[in-house]
Amino acid sequence: MKYGYTILYVEKVKETIQFYEKAFGFTPKFITPEEDYGELISGETTIAFASTKLGKSNFKAEFEVTSNTRKPFGVEMAFVSENIEIDFKKALDMGAIEFEPLTEKPWGQKVGYVRDNNGFLIEICTPIKTE
Repeated sequence: MKYGYTILYVEKVKETIQFYEKAFGFTPKFITPEEDYGELISGETTIAFASTKLGKSNFKAEFEVTSNTRKPFGVEMAFVSENIEIDFKKALDMGAIEFEPLTEKPWGQKVGYVRDNNGFLIEICTPIKTE
């Protein structure tokens, strides 16, 4: 088995793809003509977005829709950066909402947290040094 996708359910797929392109530098890979599903070029594991309408058609049980007006879910995506101060500021300048400022962890890694345009939690961090 292989981990292939993370799919986040959002109200506006195309707008979210554009946000991730501007705020984090990811390149769009694919958006359906209906704009209800899209993917980013993000490395080995694909980050994808599907409309909440599509999600509701896939699941008999309801799911919680994220929002910037409520607490974030207890899950995050982590984006590793070699230029963390620049990348963190760029994300904020492009509309991400600061959740926790950049800090240095006891093991030497720098991390900061933002929320995307839908309210999802994103960690921006330096690589963990393993020596």
